[in-house]
Amino acid sequence: MPGGRLTQQERRQIALGLADGLPYAEIARRLDRPTSTVTREVMRNGGPTSYRADLAHHATGQRAQRRRSASAPGPDSAPQPHGRDAAAVAAYEETFTAVLMASGLTRMTARVLTCLFTSDTGSLTAAGLARHLQVSPASVSKAIAFLENQGLVRRERDERRRERYIVDDELFYQATVASARSNDLLVETAREGVAVLGPDTPAANRLENIARFLDLISESITVSAEQARDVLHTKPAPAPERGAQEPAGD
Repeated sequence: MPGGRLTQQERRQIALGLADGLPYAEIARRLDRPTSTVTREVMRNGGPTSYRADLAHHATGQRAQRRRSASAPGPDSAPQPHGRDAAAVAAYEETFTAVLMASGLTRMTARVLTCLFTSDTGSLTAAGLARHLQVSPASVSKAIAFLENQGLVRRERDERRRERYIVDDELFYQATVASARSNDLLVETAREGVAVLGPDTPAANRLENIARFLDLISESITVSAEQARDVLHTKPAPAPERGAQEPAGD
C-alpha cells in the first residue's frame, strides 16, 4: 500500500470518484489507500460537493509550508507550551478539523472549535482565534455565533472586559442530552399521526413503533449521559513512567 502524501493525479481520481457518486471506501480501494486518507482529504478541502483536485493540491502545499514555518525556530517565534512540536500540533489540528467537518460542521466552525479544544485554557478571545487561524475577525464572529447557538461554545468577559469564548467540561454532556431531546418533537408528531390514521392500521402501527423506538433511545442516551457525566470532571490518571515495573499480581 503506497504511503506519503497524495499526488495531484490521485486527487484528480478522488474528484472523478466523487463526481461518479462512489463511496470513500471504493475510491480508496482504487487508489490502494486507506479509506481514512480519502475521507480526511475530502473533508479538509470543501467536502464531497465542493472538492476540487487542483485547489486541494494547492491548499495542501500551503498547509505544509505553514507547518514548516511553525516548526522552524526564529528570533520572534514563541516556544510551544509543554515542549510540544509545533508541526505535529498543526497537523493534528488539521486532522481534528476534518473529523469535525465529517460530523456536519463547516470548515471555519470546525477550525474554531478545534482551536478551542486544543488550547490548554479551553478559552480564547476573538483576536486570539483570528491570529491563530490567520483569518478575519468577521469570520471568527460568524463561526462563534453558530457554535454558540448550538450550545457548543459560551462566552464570558475576562478581567480586562474582553469577550472570551469557552468550551468547558460540560459541553459534551449538554450536547448529548440536547441531541437526545431533539427526538421529542418527532415522537410527538408520530403519535399525532396514530390518532389521525386510526389505531390498529398498518400506518398507525408503523408510526407508534417509531415513537416507541425513539422514546427508548432518547431515554437510554439521557440516562447514560447522566451516569457518565462525572467522567468529564475527572483528571486522567498519570501514565506509568517508562521502565517502571508493574506491581506483582497475587
